[in-house]
Amino acid sequence: MSLTTTTFGVRATAAEVLDGVDLRGRRMIVTGGSSGLGVETVRALAGAGAQVTIATRNPASAEALVKEFPETQAVALDLADLASVRGFCDAWDGPLDALIANAGIMMLPTREVNAQGWEMQLATNYLGHFALAVGLRPALQAAGNARVAVVSSGAQLRAGFDFDDPQFERRPYDPFVAYAQSKTADVLLAVGISRRWAEHGVTANACAPGVIHTNLARHLDRATLQALGAMDADGNLVTPDYFKTPAQGAATTVLLAASPLLDGVTGRYFEDNQESEVVDGGPDVMTGVAKWSIDPTAADRLWDYALPVVR
Repeated sequence: MSLTTTTFGVRATAAEVLDGVDLRGRRMIVTGGSSGLGVETVRALAGAGAQVTIATRNPASAEALVKEFPETQAVALDLADLASVRGFCDAWDGPLDALIANAGIMMLPTREVNAQGWEMQLATNYLGHFALAVGLRPALQAAGNARVAVVSSGAQLRAGFDFDDPQFERRPYDPFVAYAQSKTADVLLAVGISRRWAEHGVTANACAPGVIHTNLARHLDRATLQALGAMDADGNLVTPDYFKTPAQGAATTVLLAASPLLDGVTGRYFEDNQESEVVDGGPDVMTGVAKWSIDPTAADRLWDYALPVVR
């Protein structure tokens, strides 16, 4: 199977990816759409004519974006709270053309759990989005040709999903390993949706946006930021050449969500606006998608693990 390629380069912006694409009449949801990459994702989709619902814990934080694009609306959603997810799904009316699973948290310094006992990064990044997709499945199917775009991370190259102790109940909690596992789970979510819903007109793909200065990194300490080249010796944030702007980081997301170039493409992983090669994960691997992240057996097992929790 050949890899899907596009003419968009590493520095393409979300607006450039959707240049000439008409999304009028299309209804889309962007989780975490009030900050960081989410803002640029909403801006590109709404700028192409889509009716975008910004799903965010604090709808007031999206006020400026809603004013900029009157066709958008902001609705409360806390992905770590399954009651909030159910309420959001119950309130949704009509077909849904695209669900963009963008929201996330990264490297919480200490182990936290949600009401179901799930480690908070896994609960927010994966379980909440899984529950949202399952709850909105009828709306996605009603659209006839819907998409789910899941924002993962290159961190999926660092850790597979640990089915023996996913919640860090026995192994020592490691902020980065927990984050990496949650991002592997995000790719497995796209694979799982693809395996189950493609025949019903719903495709799903995952992507890595690249490295960008956003509030996602608010839990990173000074040593980590300096190791990334993102902070100088005086504690000032700097932007290395390999970093992207938020508008560039959102490009691959909107490619998955709305570009006609990906019609019919499903169950795959993209970075820098191109489909990624499948590689062996590990500490020295910098690009590609790890075999464990797209393993269909793992995707099915994770689906079966999560489904009883959200029902």
